[in-house]
Amino acid sequence: MSRYQSPKNGVNVNVARGVAIGIIVLILVGVVAFASVKIVDAGHRGVLLHWNAVDLTNPPLDEGLHFVVPFQDEVVNIEVRTLKYEKESRSASKDLQTVETTVTVNYHPNKEAIHRLYKNLGLDYEDRVIQPAIEETVKQVTANYNAEELITKRPLVKQDIESSIRDRLHQFDVVTEVISITDFEFSPLFAQAIEAKVEAEQKALKAENDLRRIEVEARQREANAIGLANANIAEARGEAEAISIINNALAENPNYLEWLKTQAWDGKLPLVVGEGGTPFIQIPVSPSP
Repeated sequence: MSRYQSPKNGVNVNVARGVAIGIIVLILVGVVAFASVKIVDAGHRGVLLHWNAVDLTNPPLDEGLHFVVPFQDEVVNIEVRTLKYEKESRSASKDLQTVETTVTVNYHPNKEAIHRLYKNLGLDYEDRVIQPAIEETVKQVTANYNAEELITKRPLVKQDIESSIRDRLHQFDVVTEVISITDFEFSPLFAQAIEAKVEAEQKALKAENDLRRIEVEARQREANAIGLANANIAEARGEAEAISIINNALAENPNYLEWLKTQAWDGKLPLVVGEGGTPFIQIPVSPSP
């Protein structure tokens, strides 16, 4: 076989090599460009890593497109929207009653400290921080109240639990928004005892209100009777005084009785007056001259 190669074949080989090198370069450029572009999703913040070490010198990356050093830097997306964590916890009250409490926490990571959160706790910070905080707080707070107070003083219990959980999570750059105690559950026997006690208190209160109403009505009737008696006494006194005045007037003036008759007379005379009849009004006759 001849070792001689025509110039045309040599050119083809060089062209092929150039094309191959160009393709390799384009691939390398594409890989480098792809590695240097990072996207932080909406509702997230980006934690910048230098050789897998968290960069604490710069703030977390905002949403959008970011350029980093390829192969050296990486970006970890962490959600900073409102999240929900619900936990059922069993504890004992001050009077040693078993209580099952359901606590719901709405929270979000501190957006400005997300890189510290990732460095200290990683992505599973719920199991590392939030769950223990809820369990320890519920046990600690419920131990300060007896079972009945957990029901009657629920706002105060909620306030104690909320304040303690908020303080605990704040140390780990977790911001609590709303903490809800969705339920307090006791043993069936204790629940029946509480229900019976509440029912007895309601009946006692009703009986007390009925007694007060009866007392008020009795006092009102007594006041009405006294008022009526006083009115009758006043009326009797008035009539007695009137009779006394009339008697005094008759004693001083005999004609006063005739004057009273004229006040009651309608001005009509009877049609027939029998013999020996006494006239209704005595008309005084002046003596003859």
